[in-house]
Amino acid sequence: MRLTWKERVMTALLGAAVASGITTLILILVEATNVFLPTDIKFGIVFDAGSSHTSLFVYRWPADKENDTGVVSQALACRAKGPGISSYASSPDQAGESLQGCLEEALKLIPEAQHQGTPMFLGATAGMRLLSQKNSSQAADIFAAVTRVLRQAPVDLWGAELLAGQDEGALGWITINYVLGLLVKYSFSGEWIRPPEGTLVGALDMGGASTQITFVPGVPILDKSTEATFRLYGFEHQVYTHSYLCFGRDQMLLRLLAGLVQSSPVPRVRHPCYHSGYQGTLSLASVFETPCVHATAPPGLPQNLTVEGTGNPGACVSAIRDLFNFSSCEGRDNCAFSGVYQPPVRGPFYVETAWPGQERWLRDYCASGLYILTLLVHGYGFSEETWSSIEFRKQAGGTDIGWTLGYMLNLTSMIPAELPAQWRAQSYSVWAVSIVFMVVTLVAVLAVAVAQLLWPHD
Repeated sequence: MRLTWKERVMTALLGAAVASGITTLILILVEATNVFLPTDIKFGIVFDAGSSHTSLFVYRWPADKENDTGVVSQALACRAKGPGISSYASSPDQAGESLQGCLEEALKLIPEAQHQGTPMFLGATAGMRLLSQKNSSQAADIFAAVTRVLRQAPVDLWGAELLAGQDEGALGWITINYVLGLLVKYSFSGEWIRPPEGTLVGALDMGGASTQITFVPGVPILDKSTEATFRLYGFEHQVYTHSYLCFGRDQMLLRLLAGLVQSSPVPRVRHPCYHSGYQGTLSLASVFETPCVHATAPPGLPQNLTVEGTGNPGACVSAIRDLFNFSSCEGRDNCAFSGVYQPPVRGPFYVETAWPGQERWLRDYCASGLYILTLLVHGYGFSEETWSSIEFRKQAGGTDIGWTLGYMLNLTSMIPAELPAQWRAQSYSVWAVSIVFMVVTLVAVLAVAVAQLLWPHD
């Protein structure tokens, strides 16, 4: 039986619609691929409770991580009002209150829905180490007061505790190498890769009460008590690190003054590191009350002493060298000072530094500069050849280079990663072809309907 012209047209249109529809369905179901949606962002809060002040840092990282370690960036830096928490020994509640302002800023930045899952940690450094030595009960009261305040925040408090000097140095080493892109970096191909071997830098940190040195030596570390090991982004790192308590800038200045008072126990102290024409007064008790000064004040002196500057660089260097015990390393290889083991320095070094900006610090710049020179050259063993490898920085890559970022990187390895959500999607070319066939299907169906309505009936 032969089909009429109308039937042939209708059959062709229906066949085109069916074929186009089936093709569209195949493209949608078969050619679709799995794609990963952007992951959630995690946040973390770290307080750096130093000897002179406390700072808060907020960090963030994608929840899926990279080789079990988060790719962390700094989201906020806030300096708390007032001095370091160790200064509140007689009023511990004020130590906790001093953190409130920065904590409120952090909570405003982090989405409220993520507060409960945000880890927070406070690490106290050399100032609290000294207070713990001097009066452990006062230190405990401060930690208790700080913990009470932090527990009121709607976040996950991981602790408020004393940070060991070795940890401070090692975590600072992680920070500087991370922000310089020497632990992991993003390649042009869109992948996170490990930079070539031998590019890691050392870290020097001059704090108020302690100083740290950390680097990867070119020889085996013989004293295992000075070795720290980390696993970051799937790789192991072994570094040499040591912290010198009482060799920070503020404590050095107090020890220097105490030495001058003892060498010349008179009411007027002549200070070779202060510029000529300087004159001021100081409390005798404030000089000798620190645990870093292992002597008592000479008898017969008034409570307040007069200090006058003489501007004598040679005498200043001599007085500073008296703060070190270099003789304990004589005839010994791999020794810095005070009998402390240290392999030869290796590689470029970054020094964490700050610029106080207050006029009252101007008198101490000469002493501080000569002290740092003595420490680096005669203490750590830098020479004319290696001196140029030192860079003084407060930030690198827009990030503060203290220990806090290193702590957060380490912390992310203990927080379970969240796999990104998957979705079925198509490439652009397959999507475009699918649209074409879908349009053809719709046109064919509409043509059948129009033909059925408008074609004259037999």
